[in-house]
Amino acid sequence: MGSGIDQETFDAGDYARFQQRLTQCLTTLGRLLERPGFGVGPATLGAELELFLVDDTARPLPLSQAVRAATGDPRVNLELDRFNLELNAAPTLLAGRPFTALGEELRLLLGRVADAAGRHGGRPALIGILPTLRRADLHPGAISDLPRYRALDHGLRRLRQVPFHLRIAGADPLELTSDDVALEGANTSFQVHLRVDPAAFTHTYNAVQAATAPVLAVAGNSPTFLGHRLWEETRIALCKQSIDDRDGRGPRRRLARMAFGTGWLREGPLALFTDSVRLHQPLLPVLGDHDPLDGGDRWHAPPLAELRLHQGI
Repeated sequence: MGSGIDQETFDAGDYARFQQRLTQCLTTLGRLLERPGFGVGPATLGAELELFLVDDTARPLPLSQAVRAATGDPRVNLELDRFNLELNAAPTLLAGRPFTALGEELRLLLGRVADAAGRHGGRPALIGILPTLRRADLHPGAISDLPRYRALDHGLRRLRQVPFHLRIAGADPLELTSDDVALEGANTSFQVHLRVDPAAFTHTYNAVQAATAPVLAVAGNSPTFLGHRLWEETRIALCKQSIDDRDGRGPRRRLARMAFGTGWLREGPLALFTDSVRLHQPLLPVLGDHDPLDGGDRWHAPPLAELRLHQGI
């Protein structure tokens, strides 16, 4: 997620070569997971905090590139739309007081963003969906001026072939269409990343899945979008539908790219990566510099760049 990409257009050969690399990555990952000691170490916790930039009237401020540059901090990154930023806290040991460490780092980064945004008449806003967003704010020109996001937009539209269609129920149901992915930028989130040993992955993953529903029940904070009263946590429907790459012209038998899965995990992490490659076509077929079939040595694992890129979008 967030890796730099310079290429914007691709041909059939690019997709075929990338698909082959994905298969090779899965083969190597399977071998790595069988290697004694692979991935074993202290559990760590990391976090990403996405935010809006707003002006003095709380309207979206599309100056993320200028604000990011003014912070001078590589932990501040651009997001899909020009009024979004993402803060990346360094992983910290789960033992001890990890949330204190993450909180202190994020407060530091928020302070830098606030100072930088203030120079442009703005400030950061931490909210799931900005209530002051208007439909006119979400258009192709709102997408950040980076090859990665332009290529992502092209890739999703290439697979879908028809406009994105949002239909969200609620007290004031919302239905609209869009020819681009700018609607996804109306979502921001706080994401926590937990690293555990491979042997503990399956149980941990299932426990997180079980905890998701009650966490959402107590933390839902985005009941409105474009002036419509919708779900208590409208981001779920908005995120899923705004980047749905499934062809809208026929039955949707394939799992959506943004989904919570179909059941409990029983076969370990390799099953999740395999399903991701099997179910979803590549969007950004950019090849890494390392041969995925070169499994590295005892101390260094290969980067598996193609699989990581496929998982990050």
